[in-house]
Parts: sequence; structure tokens; C-alpha cells
Amino acid sequence: MKTQQLQRRITRREAVIGVVGQGYVGLSLAASAAVEGMTVRAVDVDTDRIQQLAAGSNVVPGVDDALFANAVEAGRLFFGTDAAALADCDVVVICVPTPVVEHRPDLRFIEDAGRAVAGHLRRDSLVVLESTTYPGTTEQVLRPLLEAHGLRAGRDFLLAYSPERIDPGNVKYGLRNTPRVVGGIDEPSSQTAGMFYDQLVDEVEVLSSCRAAEMAKLLENTFRMVNIALVNELATLCSEQQIDVWEVIRAAATKPFGFMPFYPGPGVGGHCIPLDPTYLAWQSRRDTGRPFRLVETAQDINAHMPTYVTSRVIEALSDHGKAVKGANILALGVTYKPDVGDLRESAAIEVLARLVSKGAKVTFHDPFVTEIREHGLSLRGSSLSRTSLAAADIVLLLTPHSTYDVDMVAEHAKLLFDARNATNGSRRPTVVTL
Repeated sequence: MKTQQLQRRITRREAVIGVVGQGYVGLSLAASAAVEGMTVRAVDVDTDRIQQLAAGSNVVPGVDDALFANAVEAGRLFFGTDAAALADCDVVVICVPTPVVEHRPDLRFIEDAGRAVAGHLRRDSLVVLESTTYPGTTEQVLRPLLEAHGLRAGRDFLLAYSPERIDPGNVKYGLRNTPRVVGGIDEPSSQTAGMFYDQLVDEVEVLSSCRAAEMAKLLENTFRMVNIALVNELATLCSEQQIDVWEVIRAAATKPFGFMPFYPGPGVGGHCIPLDPTYLAWQSRRDTGRPFRLVETAQDINAHMPTYVTSRVIEALSDHGKAVKGANILALGVTYKPDVGDLRESAAIEVLARLVSKGAKVTFHDPFVTEIREHGLSLRGSSLSRTSLAAADIVLLLTPHSTYDVDMVAEHAKLLFDARNATNGSRRPTVVTL
């Protein structure tokens, strides 16, 4: 292995970088590397997406428009669908989805990417997996695929894992100022991967192994999921005892040590929080025969929240003399989190589906979404105005995008159900909070 030569190419930013997968993780990485002066081969199997990206159109939700524009302007970012473009790459980073199917990790995208990379893998290169997955995937699943053509990891090429940490819609923390963790199959792999990410981020933590890095990522998201479940359960209890859960959390957050605030909502969504802890629960049962009880309980609590929110909406209507059947309901915000255009695992959509099944007439507005065609729904977005607010029997504020004038919504809605406390403890009799 010519490890030192590869490291020099990386630190001099002469290395050619291949990025497999052009979702928001892969494209953000590819664009950042291009802006930092590296030549980047960006590969994806989605022909339409690649054509639009190659034409200079940022069609990937969650990718910063300015970053993409700067990368295109730099002239070092090249898009394609053929993995043969990876043949001259010094570093190949795999950023593909890892969905969950029937409570089991689905690694087919990692496997497909591994086969594609293996066919064009050059000697003395570095391969990094970024996709979130369970500990052991890099070495037990990806490594054998990469070695299928005769090259051997650790002898002929380096192999490491570095989990993505991009938070779509977060204007404070981006790729550059969010620390990275990396772990390789051996010390040269770890150190070289660390050098690569040193070119892109301000702080890199080099771990002892791929498995440690894989587990660190799952800990991060499991920690969040479990704590969200805690406050979701607390919200249910507080409602039954006529206590304002938002006031309780606000009070607890005044403690300057030993407490971190989390907030309830209609459920958890997105590509990470609902899915990543499943990898741990599945692996625990597979490898030890024991359930990961805390994770499984938290998943049950969060999965119940759309049902609970639906019941609260029905209750609010009933308290104001209106049955849910035939009620005109306007939902504001249907993406999984504010200020992103991502519908994946959105709990808001599940709430709407449940209300439709109860006979409600549901419309929605979302600045990022024009139509909903999932969970059995077929809805087109409607306009948002004082008239549409006043016409609804109840308005649901499910995802409070920053573009919403919450005061205007609260003023003109006959009845407002605020699932995120966007009204900040409004005392209006027409406002009901989760």
C-alpha cells in the first residue's frame, strides 16, 4: 500500500473523490469537496436526478443552494450514472440509503454500491461508508463485496466508516462545523480517512474501529428517539392531569446542568430517528437473543403519537360542538420537520390519514409540498389565507414552518390545534396545544 502517497494527495487536495449516491448526504459531501478544490465524480443510478444536477439544478431537498451553486461554478464537480467514472478515484465515499423493511435493516443499496465500486476499485485507494447502519456492516457486508475482484482491504486498499451527521434545515450547524467521527479496519485506514475529512470539517475524532464509529452514530439517534418518547409519554400524562407540558419542560430547562430539553409532537419522522434505533433492536435480538427493551418501548410510544394526536383533535372538535365526520380540517405543515421539504416517515401525514378515515374533509398547506400521495391519501395543497383559515372547522398546526405567521393563524382560525406549541402558550380559548 502506498498510503503516504495517498495521504499527500489528499492533504494537497490533488486526490480525485468519488461519491456514490446523490441524495442530500452524498450531494452535500460532493459539493463541499468540490468547493474545497478537489475533483469530484458524483455517481447515482437515478438518471433524471443526474441530468438535472448536471444541468445545474439543485433538485435534492436539504442541500444548501449556495453550496451547490458554488460547487457547480468551481467546475470540479462531475455527475454521471456509470460507476466506471470511479476508476480514477483516490477516495470513494458511499452515501446510499439504508431503509428498514418489516423491522429489519435493508442493506441492498449498500450491497449494490459495493458491487459497483468493486468493479472499478483501484489499488492504493480509500473507501469510506457513510450510510447509517448496524455495527459490523462495513467489515462483514461491504468488505467482502469490495474484495470480490481480488484486491484485499488493508493490503491493497483502505476501508473506513464515517457516519453522516447532516441535519437538514439546520442553519447553525452544517458539514464544515459539525465534528466527524471516523473508524477504519486498521490504523492506516483510520488515519487516512481522518485526513480526508480534515479537508472538509473543522474537527475529526478518529476512533479505534469501524464498529465503534457505526455504534456511535446509532447512539446519537437512539438517544434522541428515547428522549422524544419520554416527553411524548409525559405530554399524554400531563394532558390527563390538566398540566401544561410545555410549561413543565420550560421550567425544567432552567436547570443549568443535568437536563436537556426535548419536545413532544405528533410523532417522529425523517430518515434517521424513526429508523436508526431499529438497527440496534434488530441486531440485539439477532446476536444476543435479547430485546433492546428501552428502544422497543420508545418506538411503541412514538408510533402511537399520530393516533393520540388524532384523538385530541377529535376531542377538541367535540368540545366545540362539532363531530369529526364531515368536519372541514385544514392542516398546516406536513413535512417531518420545519423548513425542509422532506416527507419521509412524516407523522403529520399519518395524522391526516387517520382523520380522513374518520370521515373528515381534510385539506393542507405546506410551502414545500404540492401534493400528498401516500398512506392512502390523494390530496393537493391548498392556499393559505384568512378566508381559508376562517372556513375550516379546525386548523391543525403540525409542522410550524418559519414562513407561517402564527399570530395571524391563531387570530383567524375558529379553532386551532397546535401540536408543536408554536403559539408559545397562547391563552386564546380557541387554541388547544398538545
